[in-house]
Amino acid sequence: MRVVFPFTAIVDQERMKRALVLCAIYPQIGGVLIRGERGTAKSTAARALAALLPEIDVVADCPFSCDPHQPATWCTLCRERVERGETLPVARRKTRFVDLPVSATEDRVVGTLDIERAIQKGERRFEPGVLAMANRGLLYVDEVNLLDDHIVDVLLDAAAMGVNVVEREGISFQHPARFILVGTMNPEEGDLRPQLLDRFALCVNVEGVRDPAQRAEILRRNLAFEQDPEGFRAEWEPYERQLSEEIAAARERLPHVVHTPRDLLLIAGLVSSLGVDGHRADLVILKTARAYAAFKGRDQITEEDILLAAELALPHRLKRRPFDEDGHLTLEQLAERMEQVRRQVEGNAPSQPASSPEGGTPKKAQRTDGELRDRSRPVGEESAPLQRQTVTRQEGVWWEGGKPVPIGETFRVKRLDTPKDRRERRVGGRRSVTRSARKRGRYIWARPSPGQADDLAFDATLRAAAPHQIERDRSRTALAIHPEDYHRKVRVRRAANLILFVVDASWSMAVAERMEATKGAILSLLTDAYQRRDRVGLIVFQKDRARLVLPPTSSVDLAKKALEDIPVGGKTPLSAGLLLAYEVLCREMLLRPEVRPLMILLTDGAGNVSMSELPPQEEAHRIADLFRERGIPCVVINMEHAAFDQGLAQALADHLGAPCYTLHELKAESLYSTVRSALG
Repeated sequence: MRVVFPFTAIVDQERMKRALVLCAIYPQIGGVLIRGERGTAKSTAARALAALLPEIDVVADCPFSCDPHQPATWCTLCRERVERGETLPVARRKTRFVDLPVSATEDRVVGTLDIERAIQKGERRFEPGVLAMANRGLLYVDEVNLLDDHIVDVLLDAAAMGVNVVEREGISFQHPARFILVGTMNPEEGDLRPQLLDRFALCVNVEGVRDPAQRAEILRRNLAFEQDPEGFRAEWEPYERQLSEEIAAARERLPHVVHTPRDLLLIAGLVSSLGVDGHRADLVILKTARAYAAFKGRDQITEEDILLAAELALPHRLKRRPFDEDGHLTLEQLAERMEQVRRQVEGNAPSQPASSPEGGTPKKAQRTDGELRDRSRPVGEESAPLQRQTVTRQEGVWWEGGKPVPIGETFRVKRLDTPKDRRERRVGGRRSVTRSARKRGRYIWARPSPGQADDLAFDATLRAAAPHQIERDRSRTALAIHPEDYHRKVRVRRAANLILFVVDASWSMAVAERMEATKGAILSLLTDAYQRRDRVGLIVFQKDRARLVLPPTSSVDLAKKALEDIPVGGKTPLSAGLLLAYEVLCREMLLRPEVRPLMILLTDGAGNVSMSELPPQEEAHRIADLFRERGIPCVVINMEHAAFDQGLAQALADHLGAPCYTLHELKAESLYSTVRSALG
């Protein structure tokens, strides 16, 4: 059996550990999303939490791990067994840790019905999925941002409702799905849509430990664990057992934790004052505050509980535009806002305040993560103070002659579409229509699929079986369907594009007015790509070379940072920029054939640097021909002033086989013309 690194041995990361413990106490909070850079113990913490959780009683042979002491939560199978007079066998086991792979399909997650058995014998037979296995356990989803949106939605629905409902062709089945949902992600790989991000109850942003002493302690503990995993875990077992017992005690105390009407007003006022949409945040703060009060041994929530809960429930719900910096609220900022809300509540709706165990209502909440931090160090070891970091916002600038060039006006770009293609693709998006290889998308027709009941098209299958009913044996069924009658659904959906921005940053583009407009166009197009879940990359060419400033990624934060401090000036190596773009797109097409490429070139077309003996314009045109021959869709945005336009950008677009737009046309209300390519 694999030995797991102890939860209490994780150095620092107190906010992350607090969020995980609270979700373990009260899974109905709705799960926690942990966002952070690589190597910050995200996966380690999730696995370690499951290892220290208390053992649970389960129905021994139930596929859903039903609680034998809670009949109201039993699955359909356990209910039917009891109704038949059976006695449910009871077993005791550790809490399960269920890992959901990124490649999981919807049927693998929610389970499926045996369609063939349902048709031929009229029996309802359910094949459990990941949600069934995770019931009353911990469901861990690494790289949750890379999952299909629909899969994430199903997970969050089950986590919030505590039940999984599977419906297929008019037949339904449901079972309990109460689990601790932990999702982790690296923001550099792209973010979740705001609608899905809001569905995660709690969110924690983690960073690598900066303090040298703590980093050295991380090294020491990891080396000790690698050399002797069992011995290291035995050393930390007292701390693990103590925390496990406290979680179990908090679970028992949780139903008895109460709140006052004043507490509800404080929560509602705090959330409302921050302009958070909807009411989910209010409910999450209340649930989290109750869990924290239970963990601290109290039977009534305090303002401290509310503030600590708000610190986990609000930052990812604050309104921000796609390229704004992540919101971050410190406890001090929340306490100041709470002070304002308290004065309003006490002035307009006097009520008896909820007192803390020490008496009185604290004006400033003090971070009390020390209890968890103390457990993460051997007895006698000093606790290092938290290093607070102030997040400052900086605007991206392009430099011209030592002076910053401001961002030009952004606008809502015309819709950029690409034609439907016939390849089956597994990566979803919102721009290009393509055939789907998964059970997602619009059902448009059916095709024969003998012997394969996967994603069965009932209408086509019934039509195929109908002519043979006279000759087939129907003594045991009303309709005789054989495997050779099966037809599979063919679906279409929108697939994601890889959009590579290629930007001319030479002197010919360095006039401040044009550069402002260029930057505004790029930010507008990047926003459009963000909204449609496209992967984006950025190439800049100037002087004598081209640079891949941003390798293809779905992270809009990285895209924004890549636009900061880009130098402007020098000659125009247009050929180098096109060649690098061609190489990047060909490599991406080889590595990720499921994603459709698109190059957006922002230039005036005035190339004046060659990589060979050919004239600059001829060389650029020859490289542009490669895009058309390879069938890579392109769009040219002519940044030349209309009064001085020499037609260079249009000539380049002709060789690329691409439409050419001006900024004025880009802002028009009408839709983009469809990008013509040989992919259809």
